[in-house]
Order: sequence, then structure tokens, then C-alpha cells
Amino acid sequence: MFTGIVSGVASIQSVEDKGSFWAISMDLGRFKEGLEIGASVSLDGVCLTVVSIDDNIVYFDIIEETLNRTTLGNIKSGHNVNVERSLKIGDELGGHILSGHVLTTAKILEKVENEGSVDLLIENKEEFSDYILQKGYVAVDGMSLTIGRVTEDYFSLHIIPETLRVTTIKSKSEGDRVNIEIDSRTQAIVDTIRNMEASS
Repeated sequence: MFTGIVSGVASIQSVEDKGSFWAISMDLGRFKEGLEIGASVSLDGVCLTVVSIDDNIVYFDIIEETLNRTTLGNIKSGHNVNVERSLKIGDELGGHILSGHVLTTAKILEKVENEGSVDLLIENKEEFSDYILQKGYVAVDGMSLTIGRVTEDYFSLHIIPETLRVTTIKSKSEGDRVNIEIDSRTQAIVDTIRNMEASS
């Protein structure tokens, strides 16, 4: 489990196509402390399992389903990704509970840079639009964010300077795609109400 509070950014060192999956390596640097084989790490909001460690270099395998469903299918050597280590008992929960199971990707429709902050308009795709609620939560590339205005076509996000400082979102442009994970509690409530209405 994760909180959506990104620890920082790390770079992809290598990407190797193994046919049914990709093998990637990363220099996790300070994010590697205490990391063990089999541990979960969130990369751009995608939960991946550590398969090997060599000094600071950490290796992950990415299956075809993940490559097709997330932006990791477009990564190359040198690309930066958001990094979050898994939640430990006793850790502060600063964002909201995330599983690292990305539902889909969505396009950045507009990016407006203000004095130190950024406003984004994100495509509100039909497959998840029922769960996008004003003042609700959504995870975008692993970042726990509060939703602003919502329309049929888009939802808005207001990115504070600290988030810009520690994540990759500052380097994103209009037309780029981001990973979307829906808040599980919101999804459960909406689905429950929908099922009750359908059965009444």
C-alpha cells in the first residue's frame, strides 16, 4: 500500500524487452535504504516488485498488462519517474490509501503555470468519470491530489510548489499522458449506490 506522497524522482537506467515482459533497472540512491528483494515500490503510481538489487541499482520486471495500461509502456533509458516506497506500520498517512493498481491513463489537456504553482486540466474519461468528484481524491502518476472543478470533459488539479519540486509533474506538457488510480473508497461508495439504485 502507498499514500500518494511521492518521495522524489529517480531515473530509468536500462529497459530490456524480454518478449512477454520488460526488465528495467534504476539507480534508486537514497530511496534504496532497507529495500529488499520482493518489496513493493511505486514508480509513477505503478506498484512494482523488486526482483534484484546490485549496490544502488534495483531491477524490476513489468508485465504486458502493465505496459499496455500505464505510461510505463513508453519509458526509455534516462526517463525520470516518481518514486514512493510502500507504507509501513506507524508511518504518517499524508495523502490517501493507494494500491498502485493503475486503472488507465489520461491526457493533460491544459497546463497553466502561475507564480510557483501549476493548474492542470486532465481528460475526464468515461470509464472513470463517475468516480471523479469535486474535492475528492485521485492519484496522478502516484501523486495524491485533490480534485478541483469537474466537467464532462475534464477535471482540474492545482499543483503546489512542493509537489512540483519533488515530482516529475513540472516536466509534463499538454498532450502528455499520466497514470490514473481512482480512490478506492470513492469507488466503493459510488458502486454501492449504483447497485442499490439498479436493484430498487
